[in-house]
Amino acid sequence: MTDANDTGQGPGLPAGPFAGRSAFQQLVRDALACAAREGWREIILSDPDFADWPLGERAVTESLQAWSASGRRCTLLARRYDEVVRRHARFVRWRTTWSHIIEARGCASADPRELPSAIWSPGWVLLRLDPERSNGISGSEPERRLMLGESLQAWLQKSSPSFPANTLGL
Repeated sequence: MTDANDTGQGPGLPAGPFAGRSAFQQLVRDALACAAREGWREIILSDPDFADWPLGERAVTESLQAWSASGRRCTLLARRYDEVVRRHARFVRWRTTWSHIIEARGCASADPRELPSAIWSPGWVLLRLDPERSNGISGSEPERRLMLGESLQAWLQKSSPSFPANTLGL
């Protein structure tokens, strides 16, 4: 039997379509807050550049801080991380502290229109079908989770380590 910590299904996380940047950003906030509340063990965040994600917001980094604990893993997948560094300073600082549970992968050769803009957890997913308009779908249906998980794993296999938590200089 699975408990709420394993399913990643939050009572406040919706299933169905969403439309618009503000709806997308609120879903990201809500998903990360739910991950912290329920102790999701694994999260994958994927986007070509994370430019319009609310990663730099205090509430988001507070949720991530509350989520981070022993046995947790977060994988980041992006084409490039330039926008993350430029727009999300709080997130970059948080990631430096928690680099032992955050794996950042890059797929620079990916077509930005093909790399999924998504959140995956074992029990709930969000996928932007049209990142330009921030329209997509979210839910906990097993088929949806499986399909997105397989797609992300295929991208991760093509990726390489990227976005180092610390830069070493001479």
